[in-house]
Amino acid sequence: MSPQLTLQTPLQLPPAEIPTYLEQLWSHDERGDQGANTFCLIVWQPAWIEQKLVKTGKIPGPVVGSQRNDLIQAAREIILKGDLPNSTSPLDFRVQSSIQSEELIKNVEDLRGQHIDTSISNLQPRRLITIAPTIEEENNLETLVAAYCPLPEEGGGKTACGDVIVLRGNKTAINDGLKIVETLVPDELPSWLWWNGRIDEAPEFLNALALPSRRLIVDTALGEPIVCLNLLLQRIQSGQAVNDLNWLRLRGWRETLAMVFDPLQRRNALDNLQKIDIDIDGSQTVQGLLLAAWIADRLNWKLEKCIFSKTDQLKVSFLRPDKILVEIGITSLPIGKPSINPGQIVGLRLISKDKNKQKNDICVILASESGECMRLEAGGMARMELIEQVVPIQKNSLENDVARLLSSSRGNTSPLLASATPIAKEMLDLINQAK
Repeated sequence: MSPQLTLQTPLQLPPAEIPTYLEQLWSHDERGDQGANTFCLIVWQPAWIEQKLVKTGKIPGPVVGSQRNDLIQAAREIILKGDLPNSTSPLDFRVQSSIQSEELIKNVEDLRGQHIDTSISNLQPRRLITIAPTIEEENNLETLVAAYCPLPEEGGGKTACGDVIVLRGNKTAINDGLKIVETLVPDELPSWLWWNGRIDEAPEFLNALALPSRRLIVDTALGEPIVCLNLLLQRIQSGQAVNDLNWLRLRGWRETLAMVFDPLQRRNALDNLQKIDIDIDGSQTVQGLLLAAWIADRLNWKLEKCIFSKTDQLKVSFLRPDKILVEIGITSLPIGKPSINPGQIVGLRLISKDKNKQKNDICVILASESGECMRLEAGGMARMELIEQVVPIQKNSLENDVARLLSSSRGNTSPLLASATPIAKEMLDLINQAK
């Protein structure tokens, strides 16, 4: 289904008049509808690359804030024609600075906050508040308000309506308008902040919006790894409910790996793991670190030392409960057509050797495609029992992933993420110290 627009043309109102307008909007509803009794979602939605591409005429408007196909294609072309490595993700922040134009197109239609994806509108949010910073240097704060109702499914029952509020302007204007945001969040409903941008791009706004009582959605694939893991760990330790889209995308790898070792005859192989190799797309290491940390946490390993540290390859050792060392390596591969999610795992190899020589050695290879399986088979695996599985890369839209979190979370951080994050952060600290 296609994204839905608000049912009325948004009204531009001074910030001080918005609360009164919203109160009148629902009190005067002819059906007596007071709006959905669900949740409030605040979205930081800069869409920097899309803004630049639209305003330079490289893709058609309007600006909507989604990862649309023409945006991804235009970004890939800029990478190929520019000075960026071919392995650069199409949504990498460096792409924006590589978009060249003498003058920006003025008066481009901007529908951020009004372009509601079906997967989110189906959850019938009570209020959507979009913070939409603009790339223009001079831009006064605009505040827009509108009511909306999800389109009813065929044969479906009554839908609950809500409203949308958009704050648009440059960062100075947005900062001036932030004080109105908290007055618009209903106290009686749970509220979420979806930080739909790099974690390290505007820490002052993130700190202002991500109140301790607010459920937080971030993507640790976007930003410097140390900043991403620092924020993730800090927020988890403070008791805030944190949801990481990067961790969500690991689900297929974790579930497949668990199923491989589920048969009773393979359980002992987990106790004899000696080497793990993780291949990632590009150089953003957080997803690889989180997967390694999850494995170490589940098997009760203790981080020992950093063995090797280079830009494209990292190696650390863990100590098993039986005092045997396990080596974990993370290798950055220069993928020709990289994922839109930096650091996406493309392959995983685990080698288990029975120290008592009573059972065959086992090599487990999980890969996103058969070519990666063949690459990981190299290196003396012929004498081992070989187990291979293909783990398809998820093709869900960003909005679908967010909707999954909104519909499934009960206001708590995943215990598995909470346990893995400190280990991932400790690994990165050790690696950075070795550089």
